[in-house]
Amino acid sequence: MGKNERTKKTIFFIILTIICTVWMFPMLWAILTSFKPEMEIQSMGFHMWPREWTLDNYKQLLDSNESSPVLRWFMNSLIIALGHMMLVLVIVSFAAFGYTRLKFRYRDKLFGFLLVTMMLPGVLNLIPNFKIVDSFGWTNTFLAVIVPGAASVYNLFLVKQFMDGIPKELDESAVVDGANRFQIFWHIILPLSRPVLTVVALFSFTGAWNDFLWPSIVMNDIDKLPITPGLQLLQGQYMTYPGVGTAGAILALIPTFLLYLIAQKSFMQSMALNSGIK
Repeated sequence: MGKNERTKKTIFFIILTIICTVWMFPMLWAILTSFKPEMEIQSMGFHMWPREWTLDNYKQLLDSNESSPVLRWFMNSLIIALGHMMLVLVIVSFAAFGYTRLKFRYRDKLFGFLLVTMMLPGVLNLIPNFKIVDSFGWTNTFLAVIVPGAASVYNLFLVKQFMDGIPKELDESAVVDGANRFQIFWHIILPLSRPVLTVVALFSFTGAWNDFLWPSIVMNDIDKLPITPGLQLLQGQYMTYPGVGTAGAILALIPTFLLYLIAQKSFMQSMALNSGIK
C-alpha cells in the first residue's frame, strides 16, 4: 500500500469518526439522561454521565394510566407497523413482478407516470386520503394507518429495479418445465428478491413506526394511538419531567434499532441491485 493510499484512508477514517461522534453524541446523552434522577437533570445543569443511576423514569413511564397508556401505545405501534410492512411486501412484490415480467399496453408509460408522482410532496395527499379513509369508516381504526401508503412508488421502483436484474432465462427454463407465471413468481423471483424485500420491509416498518402526522390526524382515541404521537401527549403531561420524556423516546427506538441489527446483512446486499443472484 502506497503512502498516498494510506493517507487517504487515514483522512477518510478521521472524517467518518467525526461524523459518527456528532451523530452518536445526542443519542448517548439521551440514553444516559433517561437514567438520571429528575432532581439531578433539573439542578445540575448539563453533564454527561449520571452521578446517581436510577430506573425511576422508566418505572414512572410504564405505570399504566388512562392518560398515558405507554404499553398499549407500544403494542399499537407493533400491530400497525407489522401490518403495514406485510401489506407493503405483498402489494409491491406483485406489482414489481407485473411491471418486470408481464407485457401489457402502456406498461412503461404507466410506470413513468408513477415515477412522476414521486416529485409531489406527500402533504398534498393528506386531505384526499382523510376523505377516503373517512368515507370507508376507517377513522380511529388501525386500518386508517395500515392501508394508506402501502403502494409506495419508491418501494415499487426499488423492487422493480432489482427484479430487472434477474435473468429472464430463468423464467424461460421454468416455462419449459411446465411452470405457470405464479409458480415462476413464487419459486424463482420471490426467493431471489429476498435482499431487496428485506430492505423494503425495514423501510416500511420504520416509516410506519415513526409516523407522527398521519396517525395524529386519523386517530382521536388515546387507547388506539401509536407510540410516536403518544409521546407528544407524554411530553405535554410530563413537561416538567424531562427524564420521563427521554425514557419514552429511548423506549420507542428499541424495535427499529433491533430490526436494523437483524436486517443489516440484507441491507448491505441490496446496495448492489443484483447481488442476491448467484
